[in-house]
Amino acid sequence: MPGGPGSSARSSVRVVVVGDPGTGKSSLISAVTFGTVPKKVPPVHPPTRLPPGFYRDRVPVTIIDTSSRLENKGKNNEKLNNADAEELKKADAVILTYACDQPMSLSSLTSFWLPQLRSLQVKVPIIVAECKSDLRGDPFAVNLKEMMEPITGQFREIDICLQCSAIKMIQVHYIFYSARKAVLHPVDPLLDRDSLHLKPRFVRAFKRIFFLCDRDKDDALSDAEFNDFWVKCCKAPLKPTEIAAVKRVVQEKRQDGVNGRGVTFKGFITLQALIFGNGHLETTWGVLRKFGYGDDLELRDECLPVPPKLAPDQSVELASEVVEFLCGIFGTYDKDNDGALSPTELEHLFSTAPESPWDEARYRDAVEKTSLGNLTLKGFLSEWALMTLLEPRRTLAYLIYIGYSGDAAKVFHVTRRKSADRKEQLTERNVFRCFVFGSKIAGKSALLDSFLGSVIEFDYRPFSEYYYPTTSDRYAANVVDQLGGTKKTLILQEIPEDGVKEVLSYEEYMATCDVALFVYDSSVEHSWKRTKELLEEVARQGEVSGHGVPCLLIAAKDDLDPCQTTVQDSAMVSQEMGIKPPIRVSMKVRDSKNLFSRIVRAAEHPHLNIPETEVEKGRKRYRHLVNNSLMFVSGSAVTIVGLAAYRAYAARRNSN
Repeated sequence: MPGGPGSSARSSVRVVVVGDPGTGKSSLISAVTFGTVPKKVPPVHPPTRLPPGFYRDRVPVTIIDTSSRLENKGKNNEKLNNADAEELKKADAVILTYACDQPMSLSSLTSFWLPQLRSLQVKVPIIVAECKSDLRGDPFAVNLKEMMEPITGQFREIDICLQCSAIKMIQVHYIFYSARKAVLHPVDPLLDRDSLHLKPRFVRAFKRIFFLCDRDKDDALSDAEFNDFWVKCCKAPLKPTEIAAVKRVVQEKRQDGVNGRGVTFKGFITLQALIFGNGHLETTWGVLRKFGYGDDLELRDECLPVPPKLAPDQSVELASEVVEFLCGIFGTYDKDNDGALSPTELEHLFSTAPESPWDEARYRDAVEKTSLGNLTLKGFLSEWALMTLLEPRRTLAYLIYIGYSGDAAKVFHVTRRKSADRKEQLTERNVFRCFVFGSKIAGKSALLDSFLGSVIEFDYRPFSEYYYPTTSDRYAANVVDQLGGTKKTLILQEIPEDGVKEVLSYEEYMATCDVALFVYDSSVEHSWKRTKELLEEVARQGEVSGHGVPCLLIAAKDDLDPCQTTVQDSAMVSQEMGIKPPIRVSMKVRDSKNLFSRIVRAAEHPHLNIPETEVEKGRKRYRHLVNNSLMFVSGSAVTIVGLAAYRAYAARRNSN
């Protein structure tokens, strides 16, 4: 079955056999299955499963035969029939056949089959099999590699070209072994076929493995460390003479591959390249999988014990010991001790990971940096907090990549549900997520910029007069210092006006929010009206879903003359909905009025500032009325019962 991100070695392999009619597809399948070719070969075999014991590692192979029937035959838009096309899309590997006695079948590889596979986006290893090679007399009289070079040069996806004969049982098993090997021990994740250089992920994975094995951290593997590495991967110790022979081979290829302390990283990667270059892919992949890597050279899912599915109003945060580890790592890689990581220092830090995790747009400009673009400690910790909020599994993987060796199951702290926080009227969270709503050109982006630029020594984000619309979610994360010395991480998420409908279409999405801001241009009446509509929409959603959140109104652009209608209406709306009056700010003149601390305080008190619509107020009045009516009826009933009991008592007394 096809592997996904972080996938492990596969539990089965699915091979699809295609090619022109009459090239020997079905005979090839008969030969590998039964060891012979029957006199009457079926036109198309049913799916054939080779038993688990057929190969040493007991990974079963399922072989899919195809009819090769074409649609629109003879026309310009000739294509493969739908059934065969669907089988190819599910393939782990493809065996593409042609017959040595049918020159047209060889031509059709480039005129039809290989372009067809590309159009179907079949991105799996392709084994080209020349069938009926026994008809040549000497099956290997032709240098197949030279003959196929024009084709393999044009179609790099071809893994290997082989000759075979089903009748003579020549290389039949090797054809399927090669297809299976290409799946279980793939070349593409390791080698750039165009440049023939090792891919960066290959080098980075082995750099991490080297550092893990270098226990004394002297940048070289001693004989004992190298032997331990070999035993871990191959389950057999090396003799001192064998270790010496390995070091000699490495040093012949690279002089600086060995020094007085042992095998250096350059020597270690040279050795892996030699093993790979000699075709021992099973050894290379055996090492990678022993250290937790999947086919994509990322850690496999089973190596990443993230918390199970949480309630919508729960989140995960990094445990305090993990934050301490990150502070230590920051200091280790801040070589010039300037309190910030340069791009070069950050690259060194993540050199044992597949790549830097923060090159994506949502992370790239989401935290505090210096005027030189270097990452401060606050920015560094904020990036980790943001990644933990959005992708906890990725956070755990990257912690392991950079050397965290603690208990992976204790990396995260799962927060209490917000519904419980509201009952307790307090939260213990250290990371708060804030959604920033508002009309277009209201100043949302300027607010996020101010959050990142207002707390650093260098003003690297000057206010811009130009409007650049935000078309997708944008984040800004920073550490906010509170009174008393406590620190909280605040993550602002700008919601584009055009994206509000999508956000509210997911009923539980607002449950992930700790506090919501509603930003409007205080000088423009239309801006306030649209923002008021957004506030009402979010309030209604919270009342329906039960996931109401504290809301704050932000009157932006306070440096401009305010619209009086907006001033009066916003004050009235805040009072009617039971939230605080608008906070007036101007990012242009850097007048934020401690806005970010006030946002944190609102998030810390999740039972306050939750807006109420007129509909909800009506429901509350109705429930109050019903409750009072029930109390009256209940009281009346008690009075009647008491009076009846008294009369009964009085009657008995008089009769006596």
